[in-house]
Amino acid sequence: MLFIGIDVAKTKHDCYIVDSDGVILCHSLRITNSLDGFEMLYSRIISFLSDKNLNNVKIGLESTGHYSTNITNYLHSKGFCIKILNPLATNLFRKSHTLRKTKTDKTDAKVIATMLFTDESKSYSPVSYQIQELKSLARHRYRMIGYRSKLKLSLTSLIDITFPELPSLVWSIHQNSSYMLFLEYPTPEEIKKCHLTKLTNLLKKASKGKYGKEKAITLKALASSSIGSSNRAVSFELQQTIRLIQSVQNEISELDKQIKLIIDELDSPIMANNKNYLPCLFHFR
Repeated sequence: MLFIGIDVAKTKHDCYIVDSDGVILCHSLRITNSLDGFEMLYSRIISFLSDKNLNNVKIGLESTGHYSTNITNYLHSKGFCIKILNPLATNLFRKSHTLRKTKTDKTDAKVIATMLFTDESKSYSPVSYQIQELKSLARHRYRMIGYRSKLKLSLTSLIDITFPELPSLVWSIHQNSSYMLFLEYPTPEEIKKCHLTKLTNLLKKASKGKYGKEKAITLKALASSSIGSSNRAVSFELQQTIRLIQSVQNEISELDKQIKLIIDELDSPIMANNKNYLPCLFHFR
């Protein structure tokens, strides 16, 4: 059995290899964060593996964000099983097994390999490729939601300038009917001048029948007495912000489809009887 510790960095990785008899096969192998570096590591592992059975190889590395993604994916593609270790655990292990205070890349690789060798890493199970993808997409979704929230805050401020009376009339200024209204008529002045039938049809279609002629009449009356600004620049910014929100929302929907595909591939029994698991997954962010 081979135990391999890898200390991951941005441009290079330090590796330490020891066998099940405690014989150090490679004290310090530094590889570049490149295909050549990855293949050098692979060749070195195979050279030490007499039976060529990859099940006799345990590879561990710390969870260090995106720097470990490429080498992890490469080793997965070669058939190796990877254990991702919590940096806190490796730090505690280092302190409990050495008097050395200094943290170095070479010692970190040795610590990781030693944890695998002594089975101190047993609480950290191998991470599947799908789980890694899921984590990556979930983080990306979180960022996209944050970006959409900032755009919505900007839109709220713009509506306060353009048509401050509107929020009192609708359930939400961020509902589809509000967006469609402003994309067609970005100022109270334009709403006031538009034909009642055209406004009614727009509201009815955008709200899926929730709003009709009565709402259109009330809206026109509200627009007639509005203190809102009809500034051309603000109107343009308002419409563009709405288009950005819609675009980001479409991308989030596509992202959710990708996340669902991965969850379906995992086929977790936890999710098996819950058809609405995707919204629940991101309820707490």
